[in-house]
Amino acid sequence: MASRTNRRILLGGVLLCTAALPCADSARLIAAESRLQPAAVAANFPVASAARLAGDGKQTRFILDLDQTVTFRAVTLGDPYRVVVDVPQVNFQLPAGTGSGGRGLVKAFRYGLVMPGGSRIVFDLTGPAKIAKSYVLEAANGQPARLVLELEEVDRTAFVSSRAPENRPELRPAIAEAPPATVPSAAAPEGAQQKADTRPVVVIDPGHGGIDNGTQSSGESEKNLVLAFGLALRDKLEKAGKYRVVMTRDDDTFVPLNDRTKIARNLKAALFVSIHADALPRAEGDAQGATIYTLSDKASDAEAQRLADAENRADAIAGFNLAEEPTDVADILIDLTQRETRTFSNRFARHLMSEMKQTVRMHKHPLKSAGFRVLKAPDVPSVLVEIGYVSNKGDLEQLVSEGWRSRAVGSMAQAIDGFLTKRMATAGTSN
Repeated sequence: MASRTNRRILLGGVLLCTAALPCADSARLIAAESRLQPAAVAANFPVASAARLAGDGKQTRFILDLDQTVTFRAVTLGDPYRVVVDVPQVNFQLPAGTGSGGRGLVKAFRYGLVMPGGSRIVFDLTGPAKIAKSYVLEAANGQPARLVLELEEVDRTAFVSSRAPENRPELRPAIAEAPPATVPSAAAPEGAQQKADTRPVVVIDPGHGGIDNGTQSSGESEKNLVLAFGLALRDKLEKAGKYRVVMTRDDDTFVPLNDRTKIARNLKAALFVSIHADALPRAEGDAQGATIYTLSDKASDAEAQRLADAENRADAIAGFNLAEEPTDVADILIDLTQRETRTFSNRFARHLMSEMKQTVRMHKHPLKSAGFRVLKAPDVPSVLVEIGYVSNKGDLEQLVSEGWRSRAVGSMAQAIDGFLTKRMATAGTSN
């Protein structure tokens, strides 16, 4: 498997320009993005140029126009009803808004990368349906190659029988227990001394990615904003040289929630920091500023519960069946280790708030808690930081500002250093 730390992308192809940050002021951002572009972008990935639905509530057809034929696999999932189509990596160049509306048996559909070399299309259905036909047409008579999916309405009984265990292919992408690049190589030259890297590990987790865009507003996607922030934080910490910094993703790849947690646990990380940028429903007001969340069994307020519920659905967005997720982490939440870890998480959250409020605007209630799945590593202090609200005009202007990001990253890096320095000193004293 290719190293995550060696993969780079152009950040979603999004030009980070707003009224407060015009394109002329974004030259450095664009230059930075171009440096992140991988050689793989030049590869001849199939291009999807158009997608459409036809039909009614009894029979619905999906058509995807491509510049070359592709192989694919299509399966149905229940609770909720979905169809998932896996294809090799595709360069989706579809018009804005494609998939947001539905027709017939399809309420909406979404698409994107789920792992390097693999893309996915997920259809949300109005009810149980079967895949009557699925095929690829070669280009002919001036028409492009096409992937075609024909769906037919069925009742619940027929749907369940079609989902017998032997008919349920594994959809979960194969992700290594930990990124290979984070482990010292065993293949050192003969006679060479392999010195172990004993520096504390900090795992940075940019939320969402790939098929999961996160929240979107004014042409900006959360997955791109938090990736840019996470990469800047990584670079800041690495420059100091005191920590090994590992990204759960450093490109536009989807990573399941459990795998994000496993990366931190397998590396025995000293700290796990998940980065997000929320959006509020219009009815909930115009909140603004950064918020720091820790894990708790009971949410601190309704907004924290809503956010946790939304973030915990990330795997469902990519087509995974959450009912089949392993429960080992949940089963040991009551362990003494987990209680100690929560204490350290809360301590770091308070320290982070103290540092961040010196440089960036904070939410009126900056410390909150809820049952975030991504924070459930029982032995790794973990926080989730909402760096701002993309639904707030002022916050969004800051989120796309290089100057604001530099200040916010600086205060976060200082908080991480202060927390870990004190913890290591305490651990050394106790030994």
